[in-house]
Amino acid sequence: MIGVFIAKKTIANSFEALNQHNLSKFMSAWRDDGVYIYPGEIPESGTFKGRDAVEGWFRNYFDQFPKIQFDIQNICVRNIFDLTGTNVVAVHWDLQFINRDGRVGKNSGVTEINAKRGKVFLVKDFIFDQGEKNFKLMWGAV
Repeated sequence: MIGVFIAKKTIANSFEALNQHNLSKFMSAWRDDGVYIYPGEIPESGTFKGRDAVEGWFRNYFDQFPKIQFDIQNICVRNIFDLTGTNVVAVHWDLQFINRDGRVGKNSGVTEINAKRGKVFLVKDFIFDQGEKNFKLMWGAV
């Protein structure tokens, strides 16, 4: 059970680093061969392989959204007895944000985080609203 507490604290700290646009703190949990998958049908969607590609994606995200606030609703951990840092964690979040054009938006989703020996190797985002009036408009893809 102590692994669950560590995982939840680490996840909460990572989302707070995102809220603060602290890219170096956020990326410190990633492996060099980490992979990030972002959904949708916009230029920013896709699979980003390797630490540099993932970091570049989040740098672009921070540029597009100078103000973000993730509010974690739930954190679920696959193996509650893990002590090695090898686990899968699902985070349900709500997000409020302002894009670089000053538009205010909100969304919610789930992030699946796969870690091995305490380092993130795969993250997949599942976002609730990917429609034109919110998701695409906020990314400037409409």
